[in-house]
Amino acid sequence: MRVKLATSERIKDLRVEKRLTMEQPAELAGLSSSAIGKYESGEYKDISAFATAKLADKLGVSTDYLLCRTEQKNHPNTELDALHLGDDAVDVLRDGKFNHRLFSEFICHKDFRRFMMDAEICVDRIADMRVNDMNAVLEAVRQMALMKNGGNENDLHLRTLEVAQIREDEYFGSLIADDLKGILRDIRNEHRPDTMTADESSLVATVQGQLQDAMNFEGSSEEKQVRSFLATFGIDYDKLSKEQFVSLIEILKLSKYLKSPINQRGKARPQLPHGKGKKKRK
Repeated sequence: MRVKLATSERIKDLRVEKRLTMEQPAELAGLSSSAIGKYESGEYKDISAFATAKLADKLGVSTDYLLCRTEQKNHPNTELDALHLGDDAVDVLRDGKFNHRLFSEFICHKDFRRFMMDAEICVDRIADMRVNDMNAVLEAVRQMALMKNGGNENDLHLRTLEVAQIREDEYFGSLIADDLKGILRDIRNEHRPDTMTADESSLVATVQGQLQDAMNFEGSSEEKQVRSFLATFGIDYDKLSKEQFVSLIEILKLSKYLKSPINQRGKARPQLPHGKGKKKRK
């Protein structure tokens, strides 16, 4: 995801967020909808002070936010004391060595408060006493059963009482990890349309699919070999013209790894697979 949005991106994101058409903010700012469209696409680099102020009012943010002078939409003059942050936390937030937009989305997620509560329970060991009490009861029952069983621990019920006991660090670690994964999964899904986000399918998966298609092709072994070779470079064999194909064969003939990629009918002219040459007259 992009660390900092440009003015054009902020205008579009705010309009879409508020479910406004291009005509609605344009009418208030005294602009045409086509002008708003050009602002959002980045075709207009400079926006007049009047239009900026009107757009900021309509979109419910400060002019400084639209002009990329701050990351705060509505709280440009918030006192630092109101954030309840320690000096070290302020230093971390000010050094700019991490993605502030991602951090903002993280703490604004609907499950962030639950994540913090679970973290506080873990750190303050609030639930440890209850977990330890439960483990103590289970272990006492296990020891009594063990005595009655003559000390033989190879028993299903004894093993069940043993594995039922919870290690608080593992339990809370898993709980917090689930909270964190859920939040990050939601944020990642929201950013799938972003231009800065990786494609759904990896290059390796794409190449593997192309290679499989090449090997499944019903044709000569030579043509399959050429198709497989081109697939590794992401080249569509069927889109090659006759001239491109002839040039390719001349190059492949120089490879020491590809033995006779295409049967030759003479040194001057390679034999063309199906679809690459002219049809013979009957």
